[in-house]
Amino acid sequence: MTDILQIVLAKRPAGDVTADCFREETASLPALAEGQILVQSRFLSLDPYMRPRMTELASYTPPFELGKPLTAGSVGEVVETRNPRYAKGDTVIGMLNWATHTVHDGKGLRKIDPALAPLSAHLGVLGMPSFTAWYGIKHICKPKAGETAFVSAATGAVGQVAGQLAKLAGAQVVGCAGDDEKCAWAVREAGYDACFNHRSESDPGAALDRLCPKGIDSDFENVGGKIFHAVFARLNNFGRVAFCGAISEYQDKEPMAGPPKMFAIVQRRLTLQGFIVSDHAPLMGEFAAEVGGLLKSGKLKSRETVIDGLAKAPQAFMGLLRGENFGKLVVKVS
Repeated sequence: MTDILQIVLAKRPAGDVTADCFREETASLPALAEGQILVQSRFLSLDPYMRPRMTELASYTPPFELGKPLTAGSVGEVVETRNPRYAKGDTVIGMLNWATHTVHDGKGLRKIDPALAPLSAHLGVLGMPSFTAWYGIKHICKPKAGETAFVSAATGAVGQVAGQLAKLAGAQVVGCAGDDEKCAWAVREAGYDACFNHRSESDPGAALDRLCPKGIDSDFENVGGKIFHAVFARLNNFGRVAFCGAISEYQDKEPMAGPPKMFAIVQRRLTLQGFIVSDHAPLMGEFAAEVGGLLKSGKLKSRETVIDGLAKAPQAFMGLLRGENFGKLVVKVS
């Protein structure tokens, strides 16, 4: 028997996620059954999509179970195996528990070469968030020279890559972030033409009028709420919106109304498309080749926030929902 540390969902939040929604437990793992492996977590990814999973509402992923460990995209090492497809010492990526160790049947896990990049990079700039940015920009926003592209949450795990890809496509790129330091990094390091602090700008519409005087041709939407309402009102004819998320609305007790004048979708022939990147897994190889090449050549930069210790995951996740992270947020488990 092996004792492990794990974090379970203690209760479902009503509004803001609070510390008592989580419970830290010590659990004993039984001996492995045939076909199972034991994975020791190295890094665990914290992402906004986890907030809807804490409720019982139907979504594109099933809700977390009360009294059971939460799960997350993770990188880990196989430390014990009774599965012929995995050897002790293999490094794998996939959905694992918020725990120091996870017993797994191996399905849905993928082996990675730990020598290719830092392990945490496989959860960020080489992983799901970057793939999300790449797909939304390349297949929905389709920015080009002479156009204006907007990216909300410009320095988040997804936004930081989306903005750079839009800039590499030749567009003028404007974003917003939650503090002045993030905005400065977006312009200085990620190549944004401009970025405004949505916490200090009382009127996002006025900021957009100042920074996007010709309107907005494409929007990579991560935030929703009043930011998106302001963007929607300034979309040009044939504007494209890639709906990746709406983090400003995840903790609302009551749904927020949509933007006014929805007939503008017809008048301006707009495309508004929500997407889940897991639907496009066959394109992962194309993404890896393109983005990996940009990283190798120094044309793509990334930033991450690393939290040390599984016990700090709940507080880090609550901070994520408040916009406290800078870049990709990961927890170093071991």
